[in-house]
Amino acid sequence: MIQATGRVWSPVVTPFNEALAPDAQRFVAQCHWLLENDVGLAVFGTNSEANSLSLEEKMQLLDALVDSGVPAARLMPGTGACALPEAVALTRHAVAKGVEGVLMLPPFYYKGVSDEGLYRYFSEVIERVGDARLRIYLYHIPPVSQVPLSLALIERLLKTYPKNVVGVKDSSGDWSNTQAMIDNYAADGFQVYAGSEHFLLQTLRAGGAGCISATANVNPGPIAALAKAWQGDDADARQAALTATRKLFERFPMIPALKAAAARYSGLEDWSRVRPPLVELNEQQRQDLFATLDEAGFDMPGLKRG
Repeated sequence: MIQATGRVWSPVVTPFNEALAPDAQRFVAQCHWLLENDVGLAVFGTNSEANSLSLEEKMQLLDALVDSGVPAARLMPGTGACALPEAVALTRHAVAKGVEGVLMLPPFYYKGVSDEGLYRYFSEVIERVGDARLRIYLYHIPPVSQVPLSLALIERLLKTYPKNVVGVKDSSGDWSNTQAMIDNYAADGFQVYAGSEHFLLQTLRAGGAGCISATANVNPGPIAALAKAWQGDDADARQAALTATRKLFERFPMIPALKAAAARYSGLEDWSRVRPPLVELNEQQRQDLFATLDEAGFDMPGLKRG
């Protein structure tokens, strides 16, 4: 099923205050800016430092977004967790808010687990949440989780829970895997998202849904513009520009680089702060990043200035 218009989601970076607590006010402001650039909010993703946030912190941030007027349909919070009860509690909370769907990591601490074990995990979440509104987007990120989601596992989940398991984010970096997911399941409405805008145009041309990308935090407008105009004559040129910008950030540790950029273009130095075990870019890295961005003419237009 070819998408007329692709969709872009951002795993929104999480701001922290001096006490290393999430700054809900800045988080809400950042999310509204992303929405203004037509990017959906995949909060509590990898680049949100989600696995450094507590269950209570995530719930509070989600509440703050909805209370601020963020449309729940523009939210795809990450709710996967190693502990089954935590995954169930956060997923249930998100569904009750009316979110578009939830992005769900596998339980990633134990390695070498079987498809049977993973199937039981997702099945338990679905059954315990027990809500027909639940829409799960599976999160396949083996370079980080070291727990892959096989095509056989996806097929089994789709057969058992066709109304609940509705898509996947493929952050494997392996285009052949993304292509296989699209070829096998997209015709039935299963939404396949690339994990980087590197593959945005390829994904849309193959029949995928779009991308969920770290650099949508800092370059949202141009990424969303390609998703809308991917059938245009200039699509390849747009893709080349997006790829070039992505590569600038990939020269550095991604989360600290995204936050350094947010700090620079907002004028709010607190944006640079990350929660341990991550560390900020050092001064030389910051200078190198900013010089590279200046040379490329990069900006974050419309970002709220401090």
